[in-house]
Amino acid sequence: MWSDRESETDYLNFGEVSQLAVDILVSDGMLPVSIGVFGNWGAGKSSLLKLIEQKLDADDQEWIIIKFDAWLYQGYDDARTALLEVIASELAKAAAGNDDLVQKAKKLLTRVDLFRAFGFVADGVAMATGIPTGGLLSRIGAAIQGATDGVQSEEEYKELGNVAKEAYQQAGSLIKPEEKRSPPKQIDAFREEYGELLEALGKPLVVTIDNLDRCLPTNAIHTLEAIHLFLFLPNTAFIIAADEEMIRSSVANFFEGASTRHQIDYLDKLIQVPIRVPKAGIREVRSYLFMLYAQAYRLPGDKLETLRTGLENELQESWKNDPISRQDALKFTGESEGGDLDKAFSRADRIAPILANSPIIQGNPRIVKRLLNVVKMRSQIAHRRSMPLDEAIITKLVIFERCVGVEATADFYRLVDAEQGAPEILKQLEGEADDIPASAPSSWSDNPTTKAFILEWAKLEPKLAETDLRSAIYLSRETIPLGAFSVGLSAIGQGVLKILINTDNLTSPTAIAQLETLPFEEQVPVMEGVISRLRLHTNWAVKPKGFAGAVLLARHSAEAGKVLLQFIQGLEFGEKMSPWMTTMLKTDQWVKEK
Repeated sequence: MWSDRESETDYLNFGEVSQLAVDILVSDGMLPVSIGVFGNWGAGKSSLLKLIEQKLDADDQEWIIIKFDAWLYQGYDDARTALLEVIASELAKAAAGNDDLVQKAKKLLTRVDLFRAFGFVADGVAMATGIPTGGLLSRIGAAIQGATDGVQSEEEYKELGNVAKEAYQQAGSLIKPEEKRSPPKQIDAFREEYGELLEALGKPLVVTIDNLDRCLPTNAIHTLEAIHLFLFLPNTAFIIAADEEMIRSSVANFFEGASTRHQIDYLDKLIQVPIRVPKAGIREVRSYLFMLYAQAYRLPGDKLETLRTGLENELQESWKNDPISRQDALKFTGESEGGDLDKAFSRADRIAPILANSPIIQGNPRIVKRLLNVVKMRSQIAHRRSMPLDEAIITKLVIFERCVGVEATADFYRLVDAEQGAPEILKQLEGEADDIPASAPSSWSDNPTTKAFILEWAKLEPKLAETDLRSAIYLSRETIPLGAFSVGLSAIGQGVLKILINTDNLTSPTAIAQLETLPFEEQVPVMEGVISRLRLHTNWAVKPKGFAGAVLLARHSAEAGKVLLQFIQGLEFGEKMSPWMTTMLKTDQWVKEK
C-alpha cells in the first residue's frame, strides 16, 4: 500500500518546477513576492512545496521557512489571526537567544491577541490594504464598536478575559489611554513591528500555505486577506498552493455578485508570479508507476534512488530521446527479467496510456495512487480467501470502475452475473469491434467519453472474455471504498458525502442544511458516492444507514434522484419492495415521475 500524503521524494520530475520558484526567491531584488503554485486536486502541489522547502534549506542563504496548513485551522480559529499568530510565533523562535528581539516578537504576539479579541482583522485588513469586502464584513457587537475607539483602560482590557497572562502583561506597552486605536492603525503598527523584527533578524522569510482549496470559501478568503497584510514588506515571500478554479469559486461565493473579471482580478492582485504544476503525460505516469511498484516491492533504498535518478534523467531528456525501455528501467533495480517487479513494470507499460489520457483520471498522481491502493487491498483479500485472481485482472476492473462511473459499472456487473461470469459482449469488444455493440447497456454508449474509454479499455491486456469474473465482481462489491468515489470532490462535496452516508432519518437537520451548500455540479457525484456505500448492503429487508441521506439528496436534486431510482430498480427484493422502503418513498415525486 502507498501513503496518501505529500512526498519529499520527486517521482514526477518536479525538480525543475521547484527550482523555478527558488530561482525567483533568490534573485536580487525579487523580495517581497507572492508565488502561486496552481494545480488540480491531487496534482502534486504539496509535494512541490516540500521540494521547494528542501532546496531553500540547502541554499547558502539562511531562510526562515514557515509552513501554514490552512485546512488545519478551519473551524477552530479565525483564519486571519491564525496565520498572523503562526508567523509571529515562528519569529519568536527565530529570535531565541536575543532578549531584545524576543520582546519584539512577544509584542507581535500580543497584538495578534488583540486582533483576535476585538476582531480588528475582519474589517481592518480591508481598510488598511484595499481588499474590497463587498459589504459582507461587519463589526461583531458592541465590543467591536468600542474597539474602533481603542482600548481606553486596563479594566476594559481585563474584561475580555480571553488573552493569556503573558500577553496581558505585554499589552501594557500597547495601551495608551488617550490614543485612538482604530483597526487601520493597529494593522499599520503590526506591519511596522514585523518589518523591524525581520530586519533585525537579518534573514528572509518564506511562508508556504497549503490546502487553501480544501477550505470553505470564507476561510480561504480570510487567509488570503491575512497574506495581503505582508505583501510589499521587505524580505518576505509567500508561496500559496491551491486549485486556481477553486479559489475563484470561493471569491464568487464570498463576494456575492462578483463578476468573472473581478474573480480574476482579486487573485491576480494577490499572486504576482503564477507557477502551474505540469500535467503528467504518459511518460510521467509510466515513470511514476515504476517508482510506486518498486517501492511496494521493497526495493532497497540505494537501488530505489538509482531508479528514481535514471527515470528523472530520462524525463528531462524526453524532448530528444525515445522513452526508456522497461528492460533498461529494470536494470537500474538490479532485478532480473521475468520476476515480480518485471511483471509489475509490464503492467505499468499497459496501463500508463489509459491513466494519462482518461478524462476522469488525467494522470492525476493522487488518483493513480488511490487506484493502486484499491488494487492492492483487493489482491490481499483475494489471496487470503484463496481466490484465483491475478492482480492484472483486478487492476483492469478497478480502472473501469473509476472511469465509467457507478451506472455503467453496475450494468457491467449485472451482465457478469447474468452470463455466468463471462459476458458475450466482452468477446465482441476484445475482438475486431470498433464500436460499442448494440446489445450493450445504454450507459456504455450514451456518453461519448465513456464510449471511447470502454473501446480503449477492452483492448487493454489482460483480455477478460475467457475469464470467469464472478469472483472478481464479488470482491469489487465488497471492497469499493468511499475514497474511490470521493476523488475529485471539493471539500464541501466530501463533507456532504460523509454526512449523508451516516444519515438515518429524513428529518436530519444537519443533512438538510448541508445539502443547501452542495454545488450543483457535485450533486450527482455525491449521490454516486452514497450509492457506492449502499451497494455493500446485502439484506434489503433492513434499512441500511445512508439510505435516508440518499433520499434527501434525491428530493434536493432531480438529477441525483434519477441515479438513485436506477439503483433501486436494479435491486432484487423478491416478490415486492421491502415495506420500510415502500413507506419511506410513497410520497416522493422523484419516484413517481419515472
